[in-house]
Amino acid sequence: MRVHASAPTRVDFAGATLDIWPLYLLHDDVQTINAAITIRAECELSPRAEGGLRVIAEDTGATAEVAHWSALDDRPELRLVTRILRFFRPDGITVTTRSGAPVGAGLAGSSAVNIALCAALARWGGERRIEAERLIDLALNLEAQTIAVPTGAQDYRPAAYGGVAALELGPAGVRRAPLAVDTAALEARMTLVYTGHSRDSGINNWEVTKRRIDGDATLVALFDEIRDVAAAMRRALEANRWDDVAHHLALEWDLRKRLAPGVTTEALDALIGRGLDAGADAAKVCGAGGGGCVLFLAPPDAGDRVRRALAGGGARLLPCGIDTEGLRVTTD
Repeated sequence: MRVHASAPTRVDFAGATLDIWPLYLLHDDVQTINAAITIRAECELSPRAEGGLRVIAEDTGATAEVAHWSALDDRPELRLVTRILRFFRPDGITVTTRSGAPVGAGLAGSSAVNIALCAALARWGGERRIEAERLIDLALNLEAQTIAVPTGAQDYRPAAYGGVAALELGPAGVRRAPLAVDTAALEARMTLVYTGHSRDSGINNWEVTKRRIDGDATLVALFDEIRDVAAAMRRALEANRWDDVAHHLALEWDLRKRLAPGVTTEALDALIGRGLDAGADAAKVCGAGGGGCVLFLAPPDAGDRVRRALAGGGARLLPCGIDTEGLRVTTD
């Protein structure tokens, strides 16, 4: 038997960082807004007659071959895959992973790999289908063990479910609320680029989380504003009010830049300025900031002009649309 699984990455529109436990318990009516995109992470499992494990990470070039899962080491480029394999403890298997998202892109590529690989290994072990929320809990906890800091709740839902959604977070847990958005109209306004510089969300988010738990008054007020922008972004998306969507994306980015030093850089500011000068209405860095990808929103008739300007500034265009399918697992 061979197993193939893939899961979409995501772009975040508003409310990120507040999805990290326990931050969403410190503010009322918290939600984050994001969308799965057609840039996917994939994994393949195939049998090895000689037994043992072979791991191939095609996008980083990292490989490992061991006689038993317990012999896998913790090299940084395979830490997450190693942690997942130690949990499932397979034998006689070759594991191949790849991602369409650049490393450190801020598109939750590691979370998409995590969801796909956990689902594939569950299928390999005889579980026909692992329930989505149980899969998400497992993937979230394994990633937290890997990076040794709390992880957010938002990145796993787009990978599992696809679509555009709000994640409502509070004392009762996390509830995913799909949003009825005109995806074709949204896609026509989106331009996604990679800056060429990766970022480390674990570090940025954890420093902010610690300061908020310590009661930093500036962060308390900022997170209240970010929460309110997320609620307004949801209303604008559901009403297909694209000028308002762009306005709230720009406001979200202005607030996010104030969370911590390093969320933006001179290079990011210059690239965003280049896109805005070419006709984009708004932009924000995906994920925690500091590098990675930038999402631009522009009127459809300005999209080509914006993309040419960004490519001329050294950014790598990442063509994508909204992924409405989510996780896929097949066997042959």
